[in-house]
Amino acid sequence: MYEQYFEMKNTPFTRNVPPDKLYESAAISETLGRLTYVADRQLFAVVTADAGCGKSTLIRKFVTSLPKDEYMFLYLSDSKLTPRWFYKGMLDQLGVESKFYRGDAKRQLQKEVEIIRGVQGKKVVCILDEAHLLEKETIEEFRFLLNYRFDSMSPMALVLVGQSELWDKLKLQRYAAVRHRIDISCIIPHLDRSETQRYIDSHLDYAEGRKDIFTDKAIDEIYKVSTGIPRRINHICDGCLMYASQQNKRLIDEHQVQFVTEHEMLGSEVS
Repeated sequence: MYEQYFEMKNTPFTRNVPPDKLYESAAISETLGRLTYVADRQLFAVVTADAGCGKSTLIRKFVTSLPKDEYMFLYLSDSKLTPRWFYKGMLDQLGVESKFYRGDAKRQLQKEVEIIRGVQGKKVVCILDEAHLLEKETIEEFRFLLNYRFDSMSPMALVLVGQSELWDKLKLQRYAAVRHRIDISCIIPHLDRSETQRYIDSHLDYAEGRKDIFTDKAIDEIYKVSTGIPRRINHICDGCLMYASQQNKRLIDEHQVQFVTEHEMLGSEVS
């Protein structure tokens, strides 16, 4: 394994990096601040990004950044989520057996949320991941869920997280009523060249091994091939570290990056 070769204590480019060790770009930092506001004010937000640009990282950081004694998080990720299963999924997480009919289940959820707010003194935050895959019926249900007590208050904060096509879907006329209820919209961009450098440095810091592994030109090449998408950066860097250790190379240059992306990673996202 390359970790021993490069004197690393931890594997740097993996999904298992602790949330507090994950690189936080300016866009992620700004989005976290806005989502904190959404949670506090119990608003409706939409977060979009291209695949691999850090949506999962954002969710992990967001959930761990807010005090558990003040907030209760509900998380759902299901491309086939119908309104009934939407309510059932949230009630299951609250330890409540859902009633069969949608309207009954919705009233159950609203009652449970009121108990959480009134008795436990917590605010509820519901995160729906992969929201770009949701069907029309489910998206429209959010309007009825949030239409509570004649708009005097929202029962919870609702955050839809999905790929960029989610906004393309919400722009359609059929979703106008839902779109008009969105309080905050956030878009996570690709990393730029300097952020790509900091991203790689941050993950090498987490590894607690050698830092001087990638040359500047190697990082130029990684940025060009990955287009600043963190997931692709992970794949490329991981492949390069493995290749370098096998070839007994202590330094990774642009030629090695080119070789790995052209020959070692055929069929992957970076090809």
